[in-house]
Amino acid sequence: MEFWIIFTKLLLLVYIAYLAVQTNISHISWIVLAFLVYFCANITLYIIKNNTIKRILHMVSIAITTGAYLFVHPLFSLLLPLSIVELAAGFFDKKITLMILSLLPILYMNESLKPLYGLVACLSFMIFSLTTIYSDRLVKNEAQIDTMRKKLQKLTKNINENTEYIRQSEYTFKLEERNRISQEIHDKIGHSMTGALFQMEASKRLMETDPQKATELLQNAINISKEGIENIRLTLKNMKPPTEQVGINRLKLLIDDFNAKQQIKTVLTHEGNLDIIEPIQWKIIHENVTEALTNAMKYSHATHVSVDLKVLNKLVRVEVKDNGAGTAMIKKGLGIIGMEERTASVHGKMIVDSSDGFSVTTLLPLG
Repeated sequence: MEFWIIFTKLLLLVYIAYLAVQTNISHISWIVLAFLVYFCANITLYIIKNNTIKRILHMVSIAITTGAYLFVHPLFSLLLPLSIVELAAGFFDKKITLMILSLLPILYMNESLKPLYGLVACLSFMIFSLTTIYSDRLVKNEAQIDTMRKKLQKLTKNINENTEYIRQSEYTFKLEERNRISQEIHDKIGHSMTGALFQMEASKRLMETDPQKATELLQNAINISKEGIENIRLTLKNMKPPTEQVGINRLKLLIDDFNAKQQIKTVLTHEGNLDIIEPIQWKIIHENVTEALTNAMKYSHATHVSVDLKVLNKLVRVEVKDNGAGTAMIKKGLGIIGMEERTASVHGKMIVDSSDGFSVTTLLPLG
């Protein structure tokens, strides 16, 4: 704001100097002195930050301008409106009040100077009002930016804290799971193996003296060992998640990751018995869907992609379809060729269609 006010005052000084030179005034030294005093007062005004001192300097500037108007040249009155408006703005909020105060000196001026003074007063008021509005908006925007910056820092801190909490939770869960498995092995398998070892030691001692009892103890040890092996098998089976859970969850993770990184909205739907999909088929499904999503991101210009997985009676059908522009002629690049080769490796088939958007359908036989 201050830049435009200073620039306006300089223009007025240049205009007054030009008119003074054109009229061949004899006391030019007084005009120069008035210029210098006015200039020094106003430069000091915009350097000082204290509001009280600034108001005093505004009054000094008005006094200098008034003195120069009365004793040096009437044109110095053109500097009054802007100084009056600047001073009054610290006491009054209404714009009309500032306008009236800047026009008051016109009542005491010569008739020949009144039109020029009125024009300068109106222009000065307009420039001051516009610069004030701009300055207020700038301050408001800076305050909003500062508030948003603080919110962003707070959100970043919360995200970091949540990330650390998730990491600690995952670590705690792993420790708890390790402790559970360790305790289960100790309680079930450890006791069985210890019992079998005692039985075999006893059988070894009775081998010569009581072969029948030794044989009985040895058979008990064999039974206990079988039971321990079965417990190990059951424990490992309970630890290992079903294949279909690994497959569909991995596919969901792929879709979520794609949604997080791209602007394209991607939706996954599935139906049917996922249990009968084999691990090798899940691998092909995951790789084909990844390649299809990559192609949609690069070439389709789509806003929506659907991934539909259906388990039918004799085959698994996976369709990745976008709402993009499609293409008149399909050119099979390395990506599509790779999908076809993967699908063919398990006697499946892949269908590519670009009549309505672009779709890639993978068909995998069951059984």
